[in-house]
Amino acid sequence: MKSDFTKLAGQTIARLLKPLAALLVAAVLGVVPAVRAQAPASAAQGDTVLVVGDSLSAEYGLKRGTGWVPLLEKQIAGEKKSAKVVNASISGDTTSGGRSRLPALLAQHKPAVVVIELGGNDALRGLPLDMTEQNLSAMTQAAKKAGARVLLVGMQVPPNYGSAYAANFSGLFAKVAKAEKVALVPFFLKGVADAADPVAAFQADRIHPNEQSQPRMLANVWPELKKLLK
Repeated sequence: MKSDFTKLAGQTIARLLKPLAALLVAAVLGVVPAVRAQAPASAAQGDTVLVVGDSLSAEYGLKRGTGWVPLLEKQIAGEKKSAKVVNASISGDTTSGGRSRLPALLAQHKPAVVVIELGGNDALRGLPLDMTEQNLSAMTQAAKKAGARVLLVGMQVPPNYGSAYAANFSGLFAKVAKAEKVALVPFFLKGVADAADPVAAFQADRIHPNEQSQPRMLANVWPELKKLLK
């Protein structure tokens, strides 16, 4: 009886080991694609474009999916480029807020491209221009240090802020872009705020562009952003 039990146990072990052995052989020969198929999945997603902005990029007052950032996603898909867009914009944000948030965003998303669209709220609050410049410089440097290419989106303020303030504010974006050797959109709202009938391009608050203006805003950004995408 002992020999019969030993024989039966041996047969059972053999049946259990046979599929495992076959699997090991298949893996060595490269016949198991399921494991390998997952390897390039992250690479297939392509570059990540991180947008760090304020209400102009956060779809303030707009129907979801109609802002320039969602339109950017469609533009990238239409251009057959392998990239995804992460919109980390917050309404009311300033360059100080963006600077404090950026390190965690860089660590989390590891973007290949960072679009910085901040500064408008600094001007609206009358914050010192040198502080805005320092914050934009720090954000640009942090993004570059993380291995990202940077696109700085410039803004302007109405002349009622004073010609000197308006000129200095507009010029600081170009100044930072030149010093850090990064791409620049000179004026985000070109063709919107300076349109023949600008009131028709804005929401009722006359601060935030309406839905019809979003394609124009994308058109201002896309030529420079496209150069940064592989």
